[in-house]
Amino acid sequence: MKHFVTTGGSFIRRRLALMRTAQGLLCALLCACVFGQAAAQAPARTLTYFPVGPIYEYRWKVLELALDHVRKAEGAVIDLRPYDEKVTQNRGIHLLQSGEIDVIALGTDREREVAMRPIRIDISRGTVGYRVFLISQADQERIARMDDEAFRTQLTFGLSSQWADVPVMRANGYKVVTATDYDRLFPMLAAHRFDALPRGIAEADIELKAQRPTYPQLALEKTRALFFPYPIYFWVSLDDVQLAGQIERGLDAALADGSLKRLFQTYHASMIKDMKRSTRRVIRLDNPLLSPDAAEIDTRWWWH
Repeated sequence: MKHFVTTGGSFIRRRLALMRTAQGLLCALLCACVFGQAAAQAPARTLTYFPVGPIYEYRWKVLELALDHVRKAEGAVIDLRPYDEKVTQNRGIHLLQSGEIDVIALGTDREREVAMRPIRIDISRGTVGYRVFLISQADQERIARMDDEAFRTQLTFGLSSQWADVPVMRANGYKVVTATDYDRLFPMLAAHRFDALPRGIAEADIELKAQRPTYPQLALEKTRALFFPYPIYFWVSLDDVQLAGQIERGLDAALADGSLKRLFQTYHASMIKDMKRSTRRVIRLDNPLLSPDAAEIDTRWWWH
């Protein structure tokens, strides 16, 4: 009898243990189903970005890198597509505000920081504020002979009216003429409507190669550069706090693991090489348009 009782108690205990195990497995399966459904139901989002073109390719590679970190860390489902219609920067900002565009990558000024939500990480590392000049090849020697005062007062510079650096140059005493259409600047320069077209050092070579078949007389000026603090941010609409947070977390992760630096160095290898051997005289300008919250310009990646 004692043997029977012992065996029966053991049997009951085993049954209870099996029941508890089954309940645990059922609970785990239910949780997996719930979380699986939640993940499956998480809305996928396709972000429309602006501006588009060869000189902006690096900016969107940076965003893709940042979002890739967010996808891996948070399971976010986010894709990118360009805004294909050709519009001005001001029109692009308006389209961001109206919801037709989701993210913009442009330089900062006080007005833009009121109209949009910036992610205050300078993705250009100061390169867009380092300006070299496209000129007519015939003007190389004339410009090379000028001192800094003559360079500022005797030359006329052509810029797009939409560019935030127009008031920067004017505030520093440079004579500027503008065109509403960026593409009009190159025939205007070729026709001597102005003397020099300032471009970011990472942009100038791309544009010169693209324009030379049509305007073979254009060249890169060899003796001067301007530098002013001009960070490039990603921007989203004022109420898109979630997207702003995702982009910022992705950029922080890319900075932390070194992948953003590697991407920068890949895209700016020729610029870095040119900077290290350059003999250009750099003229530093103030930027009165920056807000007190503007990101500090860090150029260490140019040299290391």
